[in-house]
Amino acid sequence: MTTSSEAVPFDSHGVAPIPPEHRDSTPREQFWIWAGANLAPINWVLGALGITLGLSVLETILVVALGNLVGCAVFGLLNVIGHRTAVNQMVLGRAAFGRRGAVVPGVVQGLLTMAWVGVNTWVVLDLALAVLGKLGIHGGLWLEYLVAAVIMIVQLGLALYGFYAIRTFEKYTVPLTVVVMAVMTVLALSQADLRMTAATAITPAEKLTAITQLTTAIGVGWGISWLPYSADYSRFVRPQASSRSVFWSTALGMYIPTVWLAALGACLAGAGTGSDPSALVINAFGVMAVPVLLLIMHGPIATNILNLYSCSLAALSIGITVARWKLTLLAGLVASAVLVAFVRADSFGHAFDSWMVSILVWISPWSAIVVVDYLVLRRGRLNIQALYADPSPYGSWNPRALVSLVLGILAGWSWQYGLVPEMQGPIAIALNNTDFSWLSGALVAGGVYYLASRRVVVRTAELSLEGR
Repeated sequence: MTTSSEAVPFDSHGVAPIPPEHRDSTPREQFWIWAGANLAPINWVLGALGITLGLSVLETILVVALGNLVGCAVFGLLNVIGHRTAVNQMVLGRAAFGRRGAVVPGVVQGLLTMAWVGVNTWVVLDLALAVLGKLGIHGGLWLEYLVAAVIMIVQLGLALYGFYAIRTFEKYTVPLTVVVMAVMTVLALSQADLRMTAATAITPAEKLTAITQLTTAIGVGWGISWLPYSADYSRFVRPQASSRSVFWSTALGMYIPTVWLAALGACLAGAGTGSDPSALVINAFGVMAVPVLLLIMHGPIATNILNLYSCSLAALSIGITVARWKLTLLAGLVASAVLVAFVRADSFGHAFDSWMVSILVWISPWSAIVVVDYLVLRRGRLNIQALYADPSPYGSWNPRALVSLVLGILAGWSWQYGLVPEMQGPIAIALNNTDFSWLSGALVAGGVYYLASRRVVVRTAELSLEGR
């Protein structure tokens, strides 16, 4: 239970619907949560990736700005569903996949959130080591692991305390970070030798290939990569808040920092300052790099506390009954293993691109099925109690959804082009290494599910609109 007398109450909620009296978050707070999660240097890397792929700075910015209109709009839509139902994202998936069938995407989401913590902690570690280096402190590999351990402990502490601590952390720290990033942007761009139209991808075929790969990494793909998290936080929004306000606060909280930082990364990379997060800062700011690095380390931590929290919800959603703090600690251990892999990678940018491609292959089909099920087939009506019942009116396993997911994953893999051979599908290779994995996976999964399910309605579960 949480009490109003506590300044920052402990979040003891699991995956049951959040009671109305505990839903006190505002749309504005949701904006800060998602802005904080995306106001991180990792988006510089993805912006710089456009230059690495051969696009000009201007082309990179256009791809990121236009692509995120789509990805962030879908993200805002799933946040609205979470607000209307007060249910976390993986449990909402039971309506489409069945009470037991939803375990499959739940397991995948739990594993991916743990891995994301490792990915983002690498960025914090890179920045922290750069700060220490500027101060003359060098310690080799042991220092890397020591700093990584300290960072992980801080992240775990916030995530263990839960949503209310996360909300408070983001609400009071993100505005300051925004100010610092704004000043930093002006300073960096004023010193950079901007070459907006210079590109190494010359032919139309080369440009198309680069555009599709960048769209998957941070265009449409970035907003899609956050879809499994959305309702985990919007379920806490006040019931009287409008759906419109929830949509815009979450969509813009994702869109503004993503496009902003990706554009900055593209500009700095286009000016020849590299793509490594700490190198971008040090090359752009010189003696001012230390205070800037200290402040922008906030971004990856703000992202990781969401990953750790959503990981525990995913585990609870599949039926694990271990205490949430134990699940969070386990997530930290797995994330540490992923961190080691990224530390040893030759190129973080290339390693991260491969990572993004691999996760979108399942998220796009999954999200398409959830959206088609809720908006098209059920027309926004869910029996909330039926999501938790066993046996459930929504069934134990829904083979139509699971088959659609498998077909969508295959379709996505067929048209994805990762940086390792296993992530290069035959259609992508045949069409000059283009990457439309997010689109092909979503269309196939959503289309198959609609055709297979449009005449099959679980009417018992729709009789009650309670919890809508």
